[in-house]
Amino acid sequence: MSSHTVEPSLPPTSGNPESPLAGPPLERAARPPTSRFPRRLAELVDTHALTLLRVTVGIVFVGFGVLKLFPSASPAEQLAVDAATKMTLGLVPETVLLLSLAALETAIGIGLIAGRRLLRPALVAFFLHMGGVFSTLFLLPDAMWQPHSPAPTMEGQYVVKNVVLVAVCLVVAAHEWSREHRSRRPDGAG
Repeated sequence: MSSHTVEPSLPPTSGNPESPLAGPPLERAARPPTSRFPRRLAELVDTHALTLLRVTVGIVFVGFGVLKLFPSASPAEQLAVDAATKMTLGLVPETVLLLSLAALETAIGIGLIAGRRLLRPALVAFFLHMGGVFSTLFLLPDAMWQPHSPAPTMEGQYVVKNVVLVAVCLVVAAHEWSREHRSRRPDGAG
């Protein structure tokens, strides 16, 4: 006994390479339907990635800075005041500290959003500010760490999550400071 199978025949492709039936049958079957939107969106994000990162961190900073202008509006207000009070040895009144932090964070945010000539000073201020933010992990250990555990408290998590903002600003800063180097290359490229 012999078995006989018949392969289905495909209609002609009329010589059109763009025809959905062009190409080997397996290749056609494996190709998912394509949409231009995801590809265009990916290209757009890729083209403007650094600007997107810079502006979103700037928006976060403006938002948190402005919150500190209104009494008790910021959930981090007391934590920031306590840490700043320790750093200034209690010599600066709490109201002045809070307004200074609000102004600093808002200015950093505006500098990041605006870019151009404000970007470098904003980045320097950002990294100095982050040094102060992370110092709370050591200045206020009872508020930052759970007792008898290396796990951070909710306030500690609020501070630790800033590593993401630091990473973003490191990428932005690396691009900004290497831009000057690229424009000075002797071969004229860049």
